[in-house]
Amino acid sequence: MLATDPRTEPEHISISKSKGIAIDWRDGHRSEYGLRYLRHHCPCAVCTGSHGTTPAAPPIDPSPFQMYQAALKMNDVEPVGHYAVRIAWNDGHSSGIYSYEHFRKICPCPSCTGATTGTGPQG
Repeated sequence: MLATDPRTEPEHISISKSKGIAIDWRDGHRSEYGLRYLRHHCPCAVCTGSHGTTPAAPPIDPSPFQMYQAALKMNDVEPVGHYAVRIAWNDGHSSGIYSYEHFRKICPCPSCTGATTGTGPQG
């Protein structure tokens, strides 16, 4: 049996399709991810610019000059094995598979980002 890392092993995952995802990790840490933050940090090839393409992840803070912006929300969240979740967004995007390692790597809390003030980008 392979040894698991408690830093990337969720103990509990809370999902709010209109607010975001919170994960309590086995090492006692808690991570909270807002919708825009998650959508901006989509790990798929299109959003990250893999294969030589231009990254297409939407900005965390969209332009205030847009006439109308639909509220971002998750249409569906489904487990992928025992290592990740796939999020289907209401903007039609659903190819991002968020591994637990990726979730922990992008944790926006001050102790993970090295920030000394504020709560990190959770919007």
